[in-house]
Amino acid sequence: MSLHVPARDRISLSRIGVFAHHGVYAEEEKLGQRFYISVTLGLDLTEAGRNDDLEASVSYADIAQLVQEIAVGQRFRIIEALAEAIATAILAGYPRVADIAVTVEKPGAAVAAILDGIAVTISRARV
Repeated sequence: MSLHVPARDRISLSRIGVFAHHGVYAEEEKLGQRFYISVTLGLDLTEAGRNDDLEASVSYADIAQLVQEIAVGQRFRIIEALAEAIATAILAGYPRVADIAVTVEKPGAAVAAILDGIAVTISRARV
């Protein structure tokens, strides 16, 4: 007996750059800074691949636009909330997406250390 297990395929968008005003400190709100956002979508791309059909997939151009709109259009004190808002919006708007990972990088984080940046990654899935 053979069972068909749907493929766990991925679409990844790496380091979408935005300039936004997120942060706890007043200076961050006033001056703004760079953020990089990466998104990995888990979905079954079998039909899209077999039929060369975008309708059976998810448009990464649309996802990139949505990420930018949320990141620039709203203000968050912490990057965890920004990541959560992006994950929630994508899962709500794209029923083909079964799970998602969102990473928000903050290269200019105001911490007393020499480092390249801070990043938060969250993972969410449909229930």
